[in-house]
Amino acid sequence: MSTTTGAPTASADATNSPATPALPAADERTAAAATYTGATPPKATGRARGWPIRFAALSLVWGFSFLFIKVGTQGFAPLQVTLGRVAFGALVLLAMLAIKRERLPRSPRTWAHLTVAAFFLNALPFSLYAYAELTIPSTLAGICNATSPLWGMALSVVALSEDRPSRRRVAGLGVGFLGVLTVLGAWQGFSGTDLTGTAMALGASLCYPIGWIYVRRTLAGSRHSHLSMSSTQLLLATAQLAVVTPLFTTAPAGYPVIPLLAVFALGALGTGFAFLLQYGLVAEIGPTTAQMVTYFIPVIATAAGVALLHEQLSWNTPVGALIVLAGAALTQSKPRPSGPSLPRPGSTTD
Repeated sequence: MSTTTGAPTASADATNSPATPALPAADERTAAAATYTGATPPKATGRARGWPIRFAALSLVWGFSFLFIKVGTQGFAPLQVTLGRVAFGALVLLAMLAIKRERLPRSPRTWAHLTVAAFFLNALPFSLYAYAELTIPSTLAGICNATSPLWGMALSVVALSEDRPSRRRVAGLGVGFLGVLTVLGAWQGFSGTDLTGTAMALGASLCYPIGWIYVRRTLAGSRHSHLSMSSTQLLLATAQLAVVTPLFTTAPAGYPVIPLLAVFALGALGTGFAFLLQYGLVAEIGPTTAQMVTYFIPVIATAAGVALLHEQLSWNTPVGALIVLAGAALTQSKPRPSGPSLPRPGSTTD
């Protein structure tokens, strides 16, 4: 589950991709992805030859995150799955922080803002997806994650005064909404769809742009590195869930191997390692190309759910997903200049 000029935060989830507050991060995503708009990633001096492999790896990791959630909830409570996810993800980032000999932020103000970011970009959406997948297939959860750019565009119009919608972007919002109705089978009264679980998944995708907009308003211009900020964010999300989880769950009777491995993969790969891959791609090929991973996530999530979990897939699910992605793409598009413009006096051109 967007691109801005900043470094991605640790919202990696199938929801989570680099860039503007209007696009996701998946995780799942994570997520996605979200950005600290003040911490500009280094300029890419040339495209590394291996970037397509890393791009494919990131797409796979985030796409499979929904499958990992489904398998994890077969052995553990949703909050326990989420706690394990953020804890394993934080360990990966903290290990990288130690290798690079960087420090966590020291400012209480920064920690306070990151506490809010951790809630909206990690603890809440990750928990909602885990609860949602108790009653809906992982394929539907992955498609709901793709609505994050639609929520982002709608919210940015209200919260970010500099972001004025064009007709094309408003049309994209309408197209995306039509796609959601198609996925849910609105013409047949939403029969066969668990509305509570679907609402949770859609609510999770809404959390990401709320978190991105908050980060953009409060932490833009931070001098701390993306790694330092994201490590702190995941630590805070782990602390939040460590307090809440014992209040609403009982200790697991056992630790079944497959669900435990799924939670480990979800955290270490889908949240920790995915963040490192994401930032590297933004630095190498730029956010515009890197954000395209967003459109592969629901495709991979659907393929994984059908092939490995044997989830049923009716015709309206993939068709609706394509409509949602088309709407999301429209909300991120920019109109081309109507014609060539002459340079102003005194200006230079490249």
